[in-house]
Amino acid sequence: MGDRKEVVLLTGASGSMGFETFRLLWEKRDRYDIVLFLRPSKKSRKRFRKYETGSGTSGGSRMDPEIGIRIVWGDALNREDLVKACRGIDWCLNPMALISPAADRNPDMAEKVNARGIQYPVDAIEAENPDHIRLVHIGTIAEYGDRLPPVHAGRTGDPVVPSVYDYYAISKIKGELTVMQSGIKHKVSLRQTFIMIPGLFSLMDPIMFHQPIHSFMENITARDSGRLMVKCLEIGKDSDFWGGYYNISGGPDCRITFLEFLDRIYSMLGIRYRKVMERRWFALKNFHMQFFEDAGKLNEYLHHWEGGQGMEEYFREVWTRLPWYLKATAWYARYLPPYRSFVEAMTRGQLKKLAGKEDGTLGWIRKQDTGKIRAFYGSADAFHQIPGWDRDMPSLEHSTPYERLDHGYEEGKKELALGDLQQAAEFRGGRLKSEDWDGHPHTPLTWLCCQKHAFEMTPHAVLKGGHWCMECISPPWNYEALAEQNPFAAQVLKRSVV
Repeated sequence: MGDRKEVVLLTGASGSMGFETFRLLWEKRDRYDIVLFLRPSKKSRKRFRKYETGSGTSGGSRMDPEIGIRIVWGDALNREDLVKACRGIDWCLNPMALISPAADRNPDMAEKVNARGIQYPVDAIEAENPDHIRLVHIGTIAEYGDRLPPVHAGRTGDPVVPSVYDYYAISKIKGELTVMQSGIKHKVSLRQTFIMIPGLFSLMDPIMFHQPIHSFMENITARDSGRLMVKCLEIGKDSDFWGGYYNISGGPDCRITFLEFLDRIYSMLGIRYRKVMERRWFALKNFHMQFFEDAGKLNEYLHHWEGGQGMEEYFREVWTRLPWYLKATAWYARYLPPYRSFVEAMTRGQLKKLAGKEDGTLGWIRKQDTGKIRAFYGSADAFHQIPGWDRDMPSLEHSTPYERLDHGYEEGKKELALGDLQQAAEFRGGRLKSEDWDGHPHTPLTWLCCQKHAFEMTPHAVLKGGHWCMECISPPWNYEALAEQNPFAAQVLKRSVV
C-alpha cells in the first residue's frame, strides 16, 4: 500500500472545513489512503458510521485495503491516541480546533485542544519521520486582533495581538508556534478567516454582537476551504511553499463589510435589519476580521480561487438551503406589510434576548461587567451614546484607503544579518539578547520584550509570523502599556485601547 498511495491523516473531520476536506479526499481515495482522527461523540459516530468498515471500534489499528480508510477514535488530550494516528502517514492535515464561541466559554479546554492537542502530533511526527511527513496546520486570523479602519487590511508578519478576552486566539497562537518552531521539515500554517457555511442560521449566538458593524471581512466558503486543503497535497517537497505563513480567503469576490453581510442575510428573509436590531447592541471594537493584502500569495500556490464561490454564489446557496417555512415567511414578509411588521417584531424580541444573554453585549450592560464593557465599548457612556441607524454611519466603502503596517526591518533583503534582527527587536520595544546567529531563520534565539520578559523564538516566527512575547498578549492584557512601549504593536493597539 505504501508503495502505491500516500497516507493522509486528517484531524477534525467532523468540523465544517474538516468534513469538506474529507469529502474531497474520499473522492481521491484511488490516490490516497485516509486516516481520520475523530472524537468518539454520538454525532461523529453516526456521521462516519458508513465509512468505518474494517476500522474497528477500539482505535483503528489497520487500514481497510478495499476502501483505503482507517478511523482512529480518540481524544486530542491523549498522547497515545495521536501517536497511533500518526503511525505510517505521509501527510497530516490539521484543521482540528475548539473554536469560538465554545473556546471563549471554556478557556482551559481551548488551551488543551488548540495548544496541547497539536503538541502531541508534532511530537509524534518528529519521532516518526520529521524529514518526510508534511504537516498543514490551520491557524486563525483572530491572531491579528482588532483591525478596524484605517488598519482594516493586513498581511502576514503584522503584529499578533489578539483581542482582549479572545482565549481562542491565544490558544491558537500557541499551537501555531508549536508547529512552526518544530523540527518538522515540511510544515506550513494557513490562517483561516470566517468560514461561511450554507446553514448560516445555525450559528446564531451572542458572539454576533461582539463584532463591530464597520468590520471589513474577507471570507471563504466551507467548500472552498476543503478544496484548498486537498490542493496542498499537490505541493512538492522542494516548493518554497513550506515554512510559510499564509492568510486564507476566497479572494476579492468574498469581500464584504459586516453590516452589508447582515443586510443581505435579513433581506433574504424579507425583513429590515434596522427594525430588528439596535446599533448599540454591536460592539465598537475588540473583535477581528479584515481585508487581506496578501491572500493572493496562497492562491498562487493552490489556485483555489479558480472555480471558487464568491459572496453572490454563497447567498444563493444559503437561500436554496433554507427550510421551506423560512422561504414562506420571507415571501409573506416581502408582499404583506402587516405580516412583515409582525415578523420583524418577533425577530427583534429573539435577537434582543440573544444580546441579553450572559455573554451578550446587553448582558454585560445589565450586569455592569466593566471589563467587557471597557474592552468592547470603551465605557458604559460610549455604549449609551451610540446613535441609531439614521445618523453618523461609518464609511463602509471597500476602496477606503488603509494604512500598511511597518514590520520594523527591511523586508526586501534576501539575506538578513544580526543587525536586522536587532533593529526589528528595538521596533518591538525590546532587544535581541543573543549575541550570535548562524543566519538560519529557524534557529531559536533569546529575546527580551518591553516588559522585560525573556523568551526564545525563531527569527522566522518573529519577522514572518508577527509573533513576539506571549506573556504580553495574555491575560490580564495590559495593552495600554504595550501600546506605549511597543511601536510595532502600537500601530494596531493605539486605535483600540481606551
